[in-house]
Amino acid sequence: MKYVSCFSFTAFIYILFVPLAARGKNIVVILSDDHRYDFMSFMEESPEFLETPNLDRLATEGAHLANAFVTTSLCSPSRASILTGQYMRNHRVVDNQRPVPPGTMFFPEYLQDAGYQTGYVGKWHMGHEDDTPRKGFDHWVSFAGQGTYFDPTFNINGKRKSFKGYNADLLTDQAISWLNQVSKPNKKKKPFFLQIGYKAVHYPFQPPPRHAERYSDKKIDYPETMANTEENYQTQSNWIRERRYGIHGIDHMQTGALDKDPVPDFDELYHNFCETVHALDENIGRVLNQLDKLKLTEDTLVIYLGDNGFALGEHGFYDKRDAFEESIRIPMLARHPKLIKPGARIENMTLNVDIAPTILEYAGVALPANPKMDGDSFLSLLQGKKPKHKWRDHFVYEYHWEWNFPATPTTLAIRTDKEKYVFYHGVWDRNGFYDLNSDPHERHNLIHVPAYQERILELREKLFNELDSTSGLSLPIRRPKNEQFYDRKLRR
Repeated sequence: MKYVSCFSFTAFIYILFVPLAARGKNIVVILSDDHRYDFMSFMEESPEFLETPNLDRLATEGAHLANAFVTTSLCSPSRASILTGQYMRNHRVVDNQRPVPPGTMFFPEYLQDAGYQTGYVGKWHMGHEDDTPRKGFDHWVSFAGQGTYFDPTFNINGKRKSFKGYNADLLTDQAISWLNQVSKPNKKKKPFFLQIGYKAVHYPFQPPPRHAERYSDKKIDYPETMANTEENYQTQSNWIRERRYGIHGIDHMQTGALDKDPVPDFDELYHNFCETVHALDENIGRVLNQLDKLKLTEDTLVIYLGDNGFALGEHGFYDKRDAFEESIRIPMLARHPKLIKPGARIENMTLNVDIAPTILEYAGVALPANPKMDGDSFLSLLQGKKPKHKWRDHFVYEYHWEWNFPATPTTLAIRTDKEKYVFYHGVWDRNGFYDLNSDPHERHNLIHVPAYQERILELREKLFNELDSTSGLSLPIRRPKNEQFYDRKLRR
């Protein structure tokens, strides 16, 4: 009787602190920076020499969401979309400098209310240089702005501490330490949510010394749209060709304008990217192995995704921001041994705004009515079931011009499963329309082809109607801070 009484009291404490729906439903979200959708070695399009055994493991043991996209291809706006489940036009984090608006709700706050213990480890960036702990997280490890690849300073729960070593290695140490802590047996054990935000593979791509020049002698298959030829540019908007000579263009690299000394050539840039991806993969493996060691794998949903894509020579670019496929497509993987069939491939179009509602449904937490999330839960897709409602057949992309990176115009686009219409706001000579089935590399802009005019007008109306109905036509102009970019005086 004494044992039964003790057990009942323990059960009462457990019920008091942890809702029934949430018990044992742990969550780990791993977010990388600028990782291309096709740079995973299990993919046919991946460079032959690239090694990502741990991302391959996630795909083999879980699901590959093969058509995953971001609704804004830029660090802070995308990260805000992941945490709020909202489009940029609603959460209003429209660039990498502006802070999160007061009153913004992040989905980990709802998990906290449901009894979860929550942790954040890694790059935050929203609010640029502000690394202070944010609401929604019981445990906080981050750094200012973009941070550094080597010898970083972390803000750990409000106290800054400097470390020696490689950023991704050190972040993984911090994540493992927290996993060890929350997995300890205790009477009030709660399920946990952990988000790990790696700096890798953000420019300038810097692998740890152990992988430096790992791929330096490997042959590169250059993109067909990389060449500065009339065929690649004759139908494109002029800004696309001009950008290859700007800060995010491959021809600008030869002028010595990049901030790495000595300035890398394209091959070095490409190889460094791949070496940094390999180091990222290595640390993802450390997290997966720790879940195994702690016997948490069976009860933990692991989601891996990138915050945006990245061009490596396509159209003469090395960056994101634009609406081309290399910029807006992202890697996305999910694993849960009890829910997801190993080796599943999901073709449905999924978005970064879907992460929040998916995690809340998995945790048994109701979606908020206000503020409403724009994304949809893809939990049923992960389980191999039909979605509860008709799944999307298109999405709207938005990017607003930045004064500090002026080469890319404000870009509004609508993408279906077979085509894309792109509208450039400002003084640009032509918009874009691409047939993704016949031209997956978007080499030929069909915007002036008579046979497509009816469809182009239809997509344009759909794009602007959707933006207009969701407050997407209000341009968030920044207040000027100096004369460097504004009010330049005419000189004689």
